[in-house]
Amino acid sequence: MDLLILVASFVIILAGAELFTNGIEWFGRKLGLAEGAVGSVLAAVGTALPETMIPIIAILFATGEHSEDIGVGAILGAPFMLATLAMFVTGVAVMIQARKREAGDVMPVDTKVLGADMRTFAISYGLAISAALFLPSDPTWPKVLVAILLLVIYGWCVKGNVEADPSIDVEDLTPLRFHRFDAGRTVTTDGSPRLRIVNLQVLAALGLIVIGAIAFVDAVEHVATTLGVSQVLLALVVAPIATELPEKFNSIIWVRQGKDTLAMGNITGAMVFQSAIPVSVALIFAPDSWVAGEGSYLAFSSAGIAFLASAAIFLPMWRTGRLRGRWLLVGGGFYAAYLAIVGVGISMG
Repeated sequence: MDLLILVASFVIILAGAELFTNGIEWFGRKLGLAEGAVGSVLAAVGTALPETMIPIIAILFATGEHSEDIGVGAILGAPFMLATLAMFVTGVAVMIQARKREAGDVMPVDTKVLGADMRTFAISYGLAISAALFLPSDPTWPKVLVAILLLVIYGWCVKGNVEADPSIDVEDLTPLRFHRFDAGRTVTTDGSPRLRIVNLQVLAALGLIVIGAIAFVDAVEHVATTLGVSQVLLALVVAPIATELPEKFNSIIWVRQGKDTLAMGNITGAMVFQSAIPVSVALIFAPDSWVAGEGSYLAFSSAGIAFLASAAIFLPMWRTGRLRGRWLLVGGGFYAAYLAIVGVGISMG
């Protein structure tokens, strides 16, 4: 039964991802946004919200003894998964499509958009981890100031993406999947659907992704418990896969369509979001838990892996001015390295 639920939830997530990628492109077109803003802001935030709610609820509303620690672990797990496994999966998709491309695995991305995202991520996540390493738990006001600074940095990043020159044309888009619900309307000069129908599709897609992800998480946790997988391994490795990776099928779909800026922006934009918004919640409402010390070194070491993986992927892009799919594959190596660290930590514990 668990396997059946796992497969069914996987199919639901894929269906939601396909509807979402199609709908969010039309949404960006209706608002006159650039491709980079659609990927780094709209798609990234839209798909990051479901798993972001897990740590926020754990910190603000849960009453369990370790609820804040669970929330902090979920916050740390998101950037790590995005910088390693999500990059690896996207790189595999690019390498599969490389045979059909004239440029091979060279990705036609807007390197300025991706570079801005990764600079913002390095600054904001660096500030967040520094707060955990060096700021005291009492008084808490220094951490509150860091949280405010993170929110300002994220707002500035969003402003830059939104103000970029629009580059999505109607001819670049596949027809809206919900176009049948727009039947009988007055046809516009550009043949685009009404915004209300676009909104309906985006909301329906997010609903499918959330429903599928919840079922997926429950099935994975039940399978892990049945197989006797360590709870530490479940918290640090299995749960982040279940919460972060499903939504990144959006990136695979965009790679297949040759829209690599959207595919990568979906990941890098989510990294910026995850390094600022959930971290700010932890700094303000759970400052005592946002501390790198005894008992939390294993969790916070994931931040170091995320920084190393990001540098290995994007420093070559900064030097050469282009991004290759094969560079994304190193994320899998860093993910395996963290598995080894977790394994050693569990055995020593």
